[in-house]
Amino acid sequence: MLNKLGNLGGIFGQKDGHPLADARELKRVIDEVPRDNAFRALDEVLGWIESLRGANDFPPERLFETIRQLDDAAQPHLRRLAREYLHTVRLTRNDEKRLWALNHGFWLQVAEAYERCLLLVGQKSKVGEQIKQALPMLTTRLAAALAALVKWEQFHYGPSPAEVWKRMGHVLLLAEEQGIATRPVAAYSNHSGMTSVQAEYIKAVAFQAASMDSLLPIEIELAERLIEHFLGSFAFTIDAQPDSVYWVDLVLPHPPQRMARMPAQAMPSQRFFKPAGAHALLKALLGDLERGIELPAEVALGGLFPPKMLISVLQHLVSYLAPMPPQRSHDRHRVKHRISVLNGLINAFVVFSEEFGGRPTGLQIESWVVENVSRGGFGTILSNIPGEWLKVGALLAMQPEGGENWLLGIVRRYHRETETEARVGIQTLATRAVAIECRPRTASSYGAASTLPALLVQDAGVVGEVRVVLPANSFDLRESLEYQLNGRRFLLNPVAQVEQTVDYEVARYRQVADDQ
Repeated sequence: MLNKLGNLGGIFGQKDGHPLADARELKRVIDEVPRDNAFRALDEVLGWIESLRGANDFPPERLFETIRQLDDAAQPHLRRLAREYLHTVRLTRNDEKRLWALNHGFWLQVAEAYERCLLLVGQKSKVGEQIKQALPMLTTRLAAALAALVKWEQFHYGPSPAEVWKRMGHVLLLAEEQGIATRPVAAYSNHSGMTSVQAEYIKAVAFQAASMDSLLPIEIELAERLIEHFLGSFAFTIDAQPDSVYWVDLVLPHPPQRMARMPAQAMPSQRFFKPAGAHALLKALLGDLERGIELPAEVALGGLFPPKMLISVLQHLVSYLAPMPPQRSHDRHRVKHRISVLNGLINAFVVFSEEFGGRPTGLQIESWVVENVSRGGFGTILSNIPGEWLKVGALLAMQPEGGENWLLGIVRRYHRETETEARVGIQTLATRAVAIECRPRTASSYGAASTLPALLVQDAGVVGEVRVVLPANSFDLRESLEYQLNGRRFLLNPVAQVEQTVDYEVARYRQVADDQ
């Protein structure tokens, strides 16, 4: 955690007190927060927030207002760094860690600071009464900060922090006791609309229920914004209802559970969640977008997102925030088997090419343990998480131990159990593939254009069609490709793009022999 300013209580001494105790000094500090350097700005704000932790002589009646203003000062810089984290196409591992740590660290610090303010609520004094007056905003900001921690852990595909759910539950219970759980407040001046403690908690529950392990960080962000837009149509009740889908106990340190795992006994601290009308609204919006209707102006998502991404994320939400959440498509069978794994299109091209042999030397091959298999793919446990390439959508070439054949797969789910251990769900894209070098048909001669390394998937399942894995940004619906194999020339006429990532894309083509 940042500790730029250290314990200011020791620097300024008992007589002088903490500088932020003076309203004019607080204003000066906030005015001097750098406007053109988000990293420095957050560093300074976090340093000041952290300094309040050790300032025992700080006037308690000024604590919440001081933290609130520092929080406000940080928000534009926080949003800027969050955008950089989510929208930069290729972050290095170090840059990704730095941006994640700053964002996650801010919400961690500010949540703890607001919790210190909450300790003053029970005091029968003027300070206690002042804090009680600010309680709707205090509890709402605290709930939002804790929910942000859940989101940033999800960006790292980490386990939902159990203790955070207990802390959020405590805030909601307190707000219910004070009769302010649903009282609307404008939590932040730069945030349009009103919110409440209960609204922030329901958003976190819906976020958790949406099972984000198969989405990329930018898609996770979009999913949360869509959930927020339809938040008023979800149902959150004290009593279990026949169509309740999830339950949570506000005093226990665990995230929401599916109703398939019913609580052992009914408790007054239990709450129940169901998509209710939100599912129909999400489904209706998805249908409109799939028919080519533009996103309505009232669906404000705080930014522009590609229509294809919108449709994909809505499909995910419609599936997981449904009255009946999805079940597994295929039965899983437990096994213990090792596989060799290579990452990326180029490595896959090498192992599928007969020119280099089935297992060429010099490639950095990972060894993973498969724990279950199904007709659609398999799940693995990693005791050591590899480099920055491991993410949802990563292309893999895999060879079972003792086998000669290679498989082609895509990482569909990624969930960290600890800092070093993770579970990965892999979809089998093909059990056979052929490495080809193709080029645009529009080239003036066969040798005029540079070739594209690609993988031809032969088991596409549609007569006359094949799937081709290409380098990123290679597919063009107006451009045919051609390649040679075993002395014959083939033409690939584009049909549709199936999948697109920053590293590769998968497309459907109609294949015809071009040497007849």
